Amino acid sequence: MNIQSALTMGARILKDKLISNPYLDSEILLAKVINKNREYVVLNSKKTINKKDFQSFERLIKKRSLRKPIAYLINKKFFWKSEFYVTKDTLIPRPDTEILIETVLKLSRFKKKLQILDIGIGSGCILLSILKEKRNFYGTGIDISKNCLNISRINAINHNVQDRLKLFKTNVDKFNYGKYDIIISNPPYINKFKIKYLEKDVANFEPNLALNGGIDGLSEIRKVIKKSSELIKTNGKLVLEIGFDQKNKVVNLLKKKGFYINKTIKDLANNDRCIVCTKI
Repeated sequence: MNIQSALTMGARILKDKLISNPYLDSEILLAKVINKNREYVVLNSKKTINKKDFQSFERLIKKRSLRKPIAYLINKKFFWKSEFYVTKDTLIPRPDTEILIETVLKLSRFKKKLQILDIGIGSGCILLSILKEKRNFYGTGIDISKNCLNISRINAINHNVQDRLKLFKTNVDKFNYGKYDIIISNPPYINKFKIKYLEKDVANFEPNLALNGGIDGLSEIRKVIKKSSELIKTNGKLVLEIGFDQKNKVVNLLKKKGFYINKTIKDLANNDRCIVCTKI
């Protein structure tokens, strides 16, 4: 079978299962199987693929037809300016989260040698992207998942920032190491009862640990705010991702812990997505 025939078969199966972008997904998965880039697949449609590769491709198409995210099938996701290794243990990086990086870079434009803490580092995509942009910044990442920390470590090595990164396996409540100029966090903030109503790609495959914000969606945010108020330097900045409907409640929580609200930033869909505040 040649590449074109395989792609057509894969795309047809995905289309029948109402997968958006079925042909694109088919190209990405076939490229993964034959260890080439997507451009090769597109430009070499008449090339023959062997039986073993075709069977591997069929298995990936089947998994994608059941809504398993492409990022988990190929174990990578492009975010900010780089590609990051991801697995089912980590939340898949999203374009809206790039707001946190933009914000930190603006806040620190004229700063040197800042210490940054990432609470719930996951794949490391936020903190590592910042460290790549700012060569004299130092980062600390914490997570309760050992697997996430291992993935962050791999990504740090891949992006050559491992010498400026410290990682700790700990619950945020128990972390008491250092003082920080900037704290960033994209904590779990989905109401636990609403997770099942998310898209199947998310609800059935992304880690509950990275989504579940408790009964009101704010249980982890409260912990992040409380600990940040203890670990952040005076006049330090907290940059926090929130749910689209959480702005007012989170602002109140921040004010109670001695933070001055600088601004709220909207995401690509014009929803409130990020709060920037200062410890006073």
